[in-house]
Amino acid sequence: MRILLALLVALWAPAAGAQTLQDLLQQEPEAISDPSRRTVGEVLDRLVDSGLPEVPVFLERWQGKEVWQRKSDGLFFYAEEDGDGHVLYDISTGEEAGRTGPRELSELKPNAGVRGVIGSALIEFQLSDPDPARRQAALDAIAKDPAPEQAAPLRASLEGEEDPDLMARKERLLALLSARFDEDPAARVAAIEALGADISVEARAVLNQILASRPAVAATLPEDANVARLLVPGSADLPREAAYVMLVEAGLAPPRVTETEIRDALVASIADGMVGETPVATLGTDAARHAAYDAIAPARGLPPRVTEAEVDAAISTHVFWQGYAEPDATVTAAAQRALGTAETRVALWQGADLLLDAVSLASIYFLAAIGLAITFGVMGVINMAHGEFIMMGAYTGYVVQTLVPDYTLSLLLALPLAFAVTFAAGVAMERLVIHHLAHRPLETLLATFGISIALQQVAKNVFGTQARPLTSPAWLDGAWVINDVAGIAYIRIAIFVLALLFLGLLLFILKRTRLGLEVRAVTQNPGMAASLGINPDRIGMLTFGLGSGIAGIAGVAIGLYAKVTSEMGADYIVQSFMTVVVGGVGNVWGTLAGAGLIGGFQKGVEWLNPSNTLAAQTFMILFIIAFIQVRPRGIVAMKGRAAGA
Repeated sequence: MRILLALLVALWAPAAGAQTLQDLLQQEPEAISDPSRRTVGEVLDRLVDSGLPEVPVFLERWQGKEVWQRKSDGLFFYAEEDGDGHVLYDISTGEEAGRTGPRELSELKPNAGVRGVIGSALIEFQLSDPDPARRQAALDAIAKDPAPEQAAPLRASLEGEEDPDLMARKERLLALLSARFDEDPAARVAAIEALGADISVEARAVLNQILASRPAVAATLPEDANVARLLVPGSADLPREAAYVMLVEAGLAPPRVTETEIRDALVASIADGMVGETPVATLGTDAARHAAYDAIAPARGLPPRVTEAEVDAAISTHVFWQGYAEPDATVTAAAQRALGTAETRVALWQGADLLLDAVSLASIYFLAAIGLAITFGVMGVINMAHGEFIMMGAYTGYVVQTLVPDYTLSLLLALPLAFAVTFAAGVAMERLVIHHLAHRPLETLLATFGISIALQQVAKNVFGTQARPLTSPAWLDGAWVINDVAGIAYIRIAIFVLALLFLGLLLFILKRTRLGLEVRAVTQNPGMAASLGINPDRIGMLTFGLGSGIAGIAGVAIGLYAKVTSEMGADYIVQSFMTVVVGGVGNVWGTLAGAGLIGGFQKGVEWLNPSNTLAAQTFMILFIIAFIQVRPRGIVAMKGRAAGA
């Protein structure tokens, strides 16, 4: 019997001592139903220390105003509206716990301050949550509102973290918290110095917060003041009036009486045409009004007027400085060094980002201009309709995409089809128009300009005036983000790779094939090439078709990130001609050099004046005009007989 009794006691004791979440809440229900920032901390500590697995869910729903209290017995539930009443759910098990009428429950509505405190307590659970998205959300919450008490749970969560990206983010946030809040100055300095190699926005924000300063004034400079710099009254940093305002706000000087206050005081003191002993008629000057005010001020209890000499005397007897909010000078010195290092790194990465943008733009200009360079170099034809071949290629891609909904497959089909369509259009244009206007450049220019307008109108009639979408495949969405400063869109990387492929393909055609040999021969000396059995007309036709086909492929690439409209070709025709002229007519390497120069110059001007893209275009044209005065044949000038043709 004794053994049995002992066993029953042993089994009953833990059961009697076990507490549910409801039991914990009922210990102090007012702190749950009507919490404040002062009282909620003790409740949260008790809930966290309980170790109950349902606590995180309760905190989330409490923070989200999803907890209800039954008025009859004060118990807490989760609830869902159902008709005129509510369905209740147990806060421990989540199981349905009955129904209530419409007025039997009261919704808990913690204020914003309490919800913030609850969120801080919730972070401790979320940092080790099995769901990576919830752990990421907890880290985002810490980054948004860092606090000293977050360091301990963040450090504790490192041991079980398996995701390398989240581990890196946790370590970075822990370093940021240590830099701002660690009680050991040496640990803070070490953490701050490590931030010099971190160019993230978060790291630089922490360093700037450590270096936050405010102006201060005193009769003498305090020995314990952490001075950022001394301020000189009367300088641009501290105008004379601002210096005296600081003295007034610090209670070190009386406030100045304004002219408005003087006027109001004099008006209030007028009696029988007099202000005190002074006739109103004599108060026409500032000096007279000041004298009258000085005369009546003591008797009427008005503040005395501060003279300019008194202002100068007050300023000269005080010290003004910009003081750090951080009292430890070693910490601020380390933060200054780290911020300087970080800003240097940021400047270098900004240069790299600008270079990436310039290369990306240059690849677009190269694709748009290489076909024109071949045509212009071989035939000497100024084709004003070249931009419309780009437009035709883009619309070809759009048509293919409407027929083939798979974006990857449609892109693979659109590239060769765009080449075929624009190649055929270029050959037809050369045979029907260009061929009959040989060696008549002015007539050729006017004819191709007319064809350009006609093609634009045809596109408007067929596709309308609204921009048409040309959607890139999912694997081209997003961007390659190197860090918080540098990054480039995947679609621009794809265009750059496409430009490299065409550069290699053209060099292979021109250097390793019979067609390329004949093209180079006709380019250098058409008469000698004809005497050797080469048909210059045929070469001209094929070259014009090749240049038009490349423009069509460029149109597909450009349409993936730009608008597809009937006027899109006009946006690139000017840049294409400038690229050809600057690079050197009829030379692939010259076109590449010209595209790089123009793309880099345009991005540089846009970086200097990002709010005005028109200025970039204007300065670019002026630069090219000046450039061709120095090198009229371009960067890579043609040599031999072709150079004088």
